Amino acid sequence: MLERLRSGEVRSLARAISLVEGRLAGAAELVKACREYGGTGLRVGVTGPPGAGKSTLVDQMARWLRQDGLTVGVLAVDPSSPYTGGALLGDRIRMQGFSEDPGVYIRSMASRGAMGGLTRAAEEVCTLMEAAGRQTILIETVGVGQDEVDVIGLADVTVVVLVPGMGDEVQSLKAGIMEVADIFVVNKSDGGGAERVESEILAMQGLTERRGGWVPPVVRTVATTGEGVVELMETVRRCATEKKGLRTRRLGLGAAGGGLDHLGIAVRSIAAARGFYEALGLTVSHEETVEHEKVKTAMLPLGATRIELLEPTEDDSTIGRFLAKRGEGLHHIAVHVEGIDEMFRRLTAQGIRLASDGVRVGAGGHRYFFVHPASTGGVLLEIVGNATGSAE
Repeated sequence: MLERLRSGEVRSLARAISLVEGRLAGAAELVKACREYGGTGLRVGVTGPPGAGKSTLVDQMARWLRQDGLTVGVLAVDPSSPYTGGALLGDRIRMQGFSEDPGVYIRSMASRGAMGGLTRAAEEVCTLMEAAGRQTILIETVGVGQDEVDVIGLADVTVVVLVPGMGDEVQSLKAGIMEVADIFVVNKSDGGGAERVESEILAMQGLTERRGGWVPPVVRTVATTGEGVVELMETVRRCATEKKGLRTRRLGLGAAGGGLDHLGIAVRSIAAARGFYEALGLTVSHEETVEHEKVKTAMLPLGATRIELLEPTEDDSTIGRFLAKRGEGLHHIAVHVEGIDEMFRRLTAQGIRLASDGVRVGAGGHRYFFVHPASTGGVLLEIVGNATGSAE
């Protein structure tokens, strides 16, 4: 099932979610296996009171993501039927426009008595969707009011949807979902009253302690027409980058051992090239010939990073061919990550085009692989891990 799930087979994803939701035999083992490939997607929680237009807004958000070329998973948590225990409102009925699009997978799940606006299996379902290659997960809560706070622990970015005409309800919500918002949306803003709701939100923000310096912006939308959705999604991305540090965290480039490792520069002669860098005050700290790459390397520390000079030992080598085609110059950029094997699996699972068939051992015993320029915006990117024998 994991292999079929990883291949993007929608039926296997549906069966896997049913397995996990029903707590059936093998569910725990499947989730554990999928966690190796999970944690790679952007999770966006959408919460708010009933009637705010959350489902319609989620529909528009999914459409925007698809137009941007991203695969989408939608987890819609609905109230439970008192008779069957199933989801009372099936979002596959409310969001029929994606029925022919394999890039969007929608799953309605019953809350089944769980408090906080979610379902007990919500986190596991997000992991399954990410393992299946869904790049963005939209999580719509059940819509019960101020108790919908569990979403903050599941989502990277939490969107709280409000509408004009709520009156004193905005005040009553401040003890609950008002505090979890990363972004406020005033939906149905074409009917008047949007200014009042926005001013109430801004006034209440002074009563809420925020962490990380991110002040939740207010975005006006009309979900039925798509108005304001572009601004909303751009704000979601900005929040993910600025507040959550999502890209850095997901790629393992955070403070714990990550960052720019070195710049690789192809030269015809290290002996000739090093004179310039030594004139700048840099000193070669390590020289080595990597036989399987047919290259001689010299490392020059530069602050917290390094410059790596690359001289081919044979014309018929990667660096030799590079020099023959382009001449001397920047060959690649290298970043250091923790857990390079997991990173290789994640990028492979996401369909990222790699220039290596596996993790190899290079200069200094450090492990590495390359990402093809087609996936990075035109630059060959080297992913570097700890040296062999070091703790990853």
